[in-house]
Amino acid sequence: MTNLTRAHDELFRRSPDERFESLASLLSHCRKDKENSRDRWELPRAIQPLALGCDLKIALGGDGAALGLNDWSFSQLCDIARVSRDTVNRLLADTARRVLVETLPDGRKPFQVFTEGDMVRSIHGTHYTRLYNADLVAMLMEFAVDFCPPQRGFNGATGLYCGEQDMFAFLIDPTGWAEIDGQAFAPGFFVWNSEVGKRSVGISTFWFQAVCANHIVWDATEVVEFTRKHTGKVGEALGDIRRIVENLVAKRDERRDGFVEVVRKAMTTKLGADAEEAMKALTKNGISKALAKRALEVAQSEGRFTIFAVVDALTRLAQENEFAGDRAVADEKASSLLALAV
Repeated sequence: MTNLTRAHDELFRRSPDERFESLASLLSHCRKDKENSRDRWELPRAIQPLALGCDLKIALGGDGAALGLNDWSFSQLCDIARVSRDTVNRLLADTARRVLVETLPDGRKPFQVFTEGDMVRSIHGTHYTRLYNADLVAMLMEFAVDFCPPQRGFNGATGLYCGEQDMFAFLIDPTGWAEIDGQAFAPGFFVWNSEVGKRSVGISTFWFQAVCANHIVWDATEVVEFTRKHTGKVGEALGDIRRIVENLVAKRDERRDGFVEVVRKAMTTKLGADAEEAMKALTKNGISKALAKRALEVAQSEGRFTIFAVVDALTRLAQENEFAGDRAVADEKASSLLALAV
């Protein structure tokens, strides 16, 4: 098992305006981006750098309209010209314009200039093929119907993000708990894409035991990752990701049925004939005597002394741990006791 930190990294790098409350709100945003953006195919000589005051912009073809550059498209323009972005950034706008006029290539292969309003989102050559975020999120809405974002991160972030360069979604099924090797796991996945070529399109599926407020996924198993570059057949990635989600759902349903039966047995099976036998069973399975005693006291005080009652008591006591890692370890040990009901 491993701890996954990809959603944790996204939690800390995303600004509030890149966070979304639900897949529906994320889809609405992505559709607006798609509707308001357009591709323009222009020969290299048609890309004309402009200096307007302190700003460096470009014009395309003969329309003369000035288009702004964001951080990503400016970096791409410098890469095409084979000049250092950092160097150009230090120059006055008119000097930067003259540098780019001198260094931008000439030729017959057009560039794909992706614009939204008066802003250039990206500049690519002929090899690049775009996959829209809206198409990816719409597919998730259709085939991952039981999945939702995890609990909010400590800073209010949801796990659903979209910025000018890329999108990322962290989804789990909070009701999909199933048994794997005698322990309780739930399914989840990360999915990501970039309409402007910042990153590949991909998905990572997994089964996990806990997610903390830092959006670290604890004790993940069966981690499977699929990625594809934005080349000619990137559209096929939608079908591949859909099948991966469908397989995860099918495995969840199969395992959940078995897990329900285990829980049903755990709710009727006693841990031992008396407190002494129960204590022995708990310590034999890695529970300290002090914690075992408290858990048995909680279970007995509620009139129950079954395996499920003890696991429930241990899970509640685990929340008293200050650190998420300690809570996750305690939860893992508690859930492992369900195997005694098999």
